[in-house]
Amino acid sequence: MVHRSAWKALLALAMTAGLLASAGACGSNGGEATTDANGKPIVKIMITRWSTDIPMKDMAWTKDIEAACDCTVQWEDLADSAWGQQKSAKLAAGELADASIFAFDPGDALRYDYFENLTPHMKAMPNVKKFLDTNQSAKKMVANKDGSVFVLPSDRGKNYRVSTNHILINKKWMDKLGLSMPKTWDDLTNVLEAFKTRDPNGNGKADEIPFNMNRLDTGGFTLWNPFVFLNSTGITTSFAGTSPSAQGYYVKHGKVGSFLVAPEYRQVIDYLHSLMVKGLIPKDAMTRDDAAITAAKTGDGKTAKSGMIVGWSKTDFEKLKDEYVPMPVPKATASMSDSDVTWDYTQDLTELSNHAIAVSKNAKNKDALYKAINAMYSEKVSVQQYYGTIPKDVADNGNGKYRVSDTCYDNDPKTNCTAIADRFAGWIPDHANVENDQAAEALHEADVAYTQNLANVDPIKDVMPSYVRIDSEDDQTTMSNNNTAILSYALGQTAKWIQNGVNDKDWQDYLKKLEDPSLGLNKNIGIWQKYYDEYTKDAK
Repeated sequence: MVHRSAWKALLALAMTAGLLASAGACGSNGGEATTDANGKPIVKIMITRWSTDIPMKDMAWTKDIEAACDCTVQWEDLADSAWGQQKSAKLAAGELADASIFAFDPGDALRYDYFENLTPHMKAMPNVKKFLDTNQSAKKMVANKDGSVFVLPSDRGKNYRVSTNHILINKKWMDKLGLSMPKTWDDLTNVLEAFKTRDPNGNGKADEIPFNMNRLDTGGFTLWNPFVFLNSTGITTSFAGTSPSAQGYYVKHGKVGSFLVAPEYRQVIDYLHSLMVKGLIPKDAMTRDDAAITAAKTGDGKTAKSGMIVGWSKTDFEKLKDEYVPMPVPKATASMSDSDVTWDYTQDLTELSNHAIAVSKNAKNKDALYKAINAMYSEKVSVQQYYGTIPKDVADNGNGKYRVSDTCYDNDPKTNCTAIADRFAGWIPDHANVENDQAAEALHEADVAYTQNLANVDPIKDVMPSYVRIDSEDDQTTMSNNNTAILSYALGQTAKWIQNGVNDKDWQDYLKKLEDPSLGLNKNIGIWQKYYDEYTKDAK
């Protein structure tokens, strides 16, 4: 598998309350055989993945897991699209594999009594125990107040302790046109206008897309959306994973709010509309599909068409990547203090996952299953899960030093590295050094541009820490139901206003509707404030 330079939003935190039916349904294995022809225990593990082109059973490193558990692992590979369609039905029926990777999070375990409490079994999984003892941030993301853990986290290592979102701009075009790096929104507008009118790609065609902007997702603020420009105004976003930023919530000076009703939100809408009016954002930006957005980034691999994007790293541009550099977030106005400008704070959410592996209560052969899970969290199996098989794809140079082969990046199907990347269930400890991780190198290169912006962020008082969770089923249901109505209305209006503009009356009507108790926005803010205060009381 070729390592991917994109990382998509995680599954939603909560399901609808109606799925609670059939809580005592059949569970895993049913009446099927629990041993193979050789008498070895069978363990069934399901995994959701970007691509299932290379089956899990064909990845050589999976044999290390079977050797460790002295069992046969039967893998079930599910593409994301299939899991998105099947998750609700499987939860309603209680039809779970013995273990599931990248499928369930602690919120699911709170709602459904299908999952094994793994805390009493840590002695059978010493690698997992060491991981949770070593990385308290990872443990906090999954542990309930009583210390019980129903879903294990994963940690892809220090190489990924970076922000998930970056602004990438075409430096080659800027140099050709004699332009400086923008420091304010006005500066950025001038640069984008030059990109539109001065043929920076030199092909004699007006085919440049100054700001190749991602559309807004109707379900919330996903990765690489244009509202990272809220950081230009001093509101810190955290657009990744299950962060409440995805539903419009933020923290500033220890107080939870919704940026959907903040004046800074309108500021960003007005700015994006001004770019739309000038033709600096595509007219169909609100409806373009992913294929069109990607095509505008990568083009024919020779002539660039995108001036700027919000993305992962310059590897998003593939063969054109050397034309692009990260752009520090520009200030909304020149009068703003540099210390007021922030950046998207997602380090824990980039490095860690809170839904690596969950075990069914009804799993057969649990002793073998725990041995298999323990093997997954060993250093060498973790490295192989994430990067590829040793020694074919990754060289093990001893003493925790590894090097990823160049062939993992050549896009040749004959030399594809057999790994599952960020879908792994494992732990790459900080003492492990993985060289030639080109995706991580590009991320760190991008992240450096935001060092000062990130220094302006208090990771407790200006961000909802990744370990803050809504651990009441009733509060989860309230939050989920309210968010559906809030986002349906707010994002519909936002898309319309970016396209057509917003006047003061429309904005006031919008605020009045969102702040009406029937929609529940203020109630949701109160719920998040309650859990924020509870989880951070010893950290402030």
